[in-house]
Amino acid sequence: MTNPGRNGPLAGLRVVEMAAIGPVPFAGTMLASMGAEILRIERPGKTFSDADVTAQGREFVTLDLKDPADQARALDLIAAADLLLEGFRPGVMERLGLGPEKAHARNPGLVYCRMTGWGQEGPLASAPGHDINYIAITGALHAIGTAAQPVQPLNLVGDYGGGALYLVVGALAALREAAATGRGQVVDAAMCDGALNLMLPYAAGRNSGGWVGEREKNVLDGGAHFYGVFECADGRFFSLGAIEPQFYAELRRLCGLDGPEWDAQLDKSAWPGLREKLRAVMKTKTRDEWTAILEGSDVCAAPVLEFDEAKTHPHLVARGAFVDGPGGPQPAAAPRFSAHKRHTPARPPAAPLAVDDAVARWTDAKK
Repeated sequence: MTNPGRNGPLAGLRVVEMAAIGPVPFAGTMLASMGAEILRIERPGKTFSDADVTAQGREFVTLDLKDPADQARALDLIAAADLLLEGFRPGVMERLGLGPEKAHARNPGLVYCRMTGWGQEGPLASAPGHDINYIAITGALHAIGTAAQPVQPLNLVGDYGGGALYLVVGALAALREAAATGRGQVVDAAMCDGALNLMLPYAAGRNSGGWVGEREKNVLDGGAHFYGVFECADGRFFSLGAIEPQFYAELRRLCGLDGPEWDAQLDKSAWPGLREKLRAVMKTKTRDEWTAILEGSDVCAAPVLEFDEAKTHPHLVARGAFVDGPGGPQPAAAPRFSAHKRHTPARPPAAPLAVDDAVARWTDAKK
């Protein structure tokens, strides 16, 4: 079996990915972009389109996991893998005869990664949910939005930030330990855990009194006039992040904020009034006019771009931040490695591999 990732620091790593949605396939795509060989176990009848970025960089086999014979074939693949990614509710893999106990009996060095919303135990472990629910109980959702109500931050905080990224970090840490000891383990990655861990700096702020629980009362949540998003004359938006005194001074200079009232940068009681004044200033010019004045300056400023606009931003173009994927332009893999060429997304497979061939190849590769 060839490695769809072709090159990267994870070349030679064999990963079985149980078909799922959200963070598991995104984690698989990340691993594939770093050179890992991903084999996804799919349900019969599954097909992929070129636009399915979470199918790129891997091959797949189709198995009916309710069939004992196919369960045995799946276990054969798992026995030849270095890493397993699964995103079922707790207990499902055990009922399929593919749980950690059976997997480790066949493959003691396997890193068995479990991705769920609520985790493997706890009162909500078997409850359904989505990103918005997992971040709701952590305080993260409450902290994001306007003073009037929380606003869901797409599914970046739970599914991908607190989910896929923590899944990959856990997998790589456990793989390092397995390489040293020969013993695999189970990695329990829960989106509620990851999202909560992302709140660690804010928890410290609550403990010290530096962060209050009301939205638009803190520096980073829209409370401060010098850190936020402002509407421009053309109805588009511009971001300002002039936190440090020298950056704030440059904001004042370039935006003509001359009055003595602007001296009260850190006076929270002055923030609402100064925010309204700055809103009025920002509405005097279009977004692109403010870009010409502020972008790249010591203000810490950038236009708020729609995704299609981002593709042509000069900095992202210079970075090669978009690549030609099978379905069209898409974000390049990250991070970058000096010892390896940039990853080119592989076209999603048109047809499944023959299961017996996949088992034979992976088994031979492990010998």
